[in-house]
Amino acid sequence: MTDRTRLKRLPKRGVFDRAAVYDILDEGFVCHVGFAVDGQPYVIPTGYARVGDKIYLHGSAASRMVRSLADGLDVCVTVTLVDGLVLARSAFHHSMNYRSVMILGRARLVTDPAEKTEALRAFTNHIVPDRWDAVRPMTSQELLGTSVLALPVEEASAKVRSGPPGDDEADLTWPAWAGVIPLSLEPGAPVADVHVGPGIPPIDARQVVNRRRRAS
Repeated sequence: MTDRTRLKRLPKRGVFDRAAVYDILDEGFVCHVGFAVDGQPYVIPTGYARVGDKIYLHGSAASRMVRSLADGLDVCVTVTLVDGLVLARSAFHHSMNYRSVMILGRARLVTDPAEKTEALRAFTNHIVPDRWDAVRPMTSQELLGTSVLALPVEEASAKVRSGPPGDDEADLTWPAWAGVIPLSLEPGAPVADVHVGPGIPPIDARQVVNRRRRAS
């Protein structure tokens, strides 16, 4: 924990255990990348993947995000998982159950070809396990047009809210329903592209859910 990651509001929700931070990162699909260029703030939603003690971001070599972060700008990356809607007997105490991670630091442009390839493999397999080995290998032109950034998970913290609403005692007899409506990300049945040939088995979407629920 650093001064920048210390929680000043509701500090009891703070989690600084590295394993807990990694579990949240491994379960998410999308992060939001915040940075400022010439005083103009930007927040970019994008995919990511964690490998060891770093996360990888990728994008077009010509994108503003890649160019800016490669130049050494400070960055704030967040990942949020919403687990439920918390309905209280007062509007003031309505909330959400969630798990979130915030990472501060500076990213570096990945220039080593082996690390870049492993990062792209991690991106692909983060979506569906073992997907990288099933698809066509990337061409040299695709690799050239894709940039990868590495951000160490060093200055990071998690924030978690779970459980029922925190109604005031005086409100407990108010005649309104209160409790939690659980939310989860569930895959539907895979819909095959019209060009999928005969004999090609469908994706088992359950493997994505099973893998991502290991931290629950």
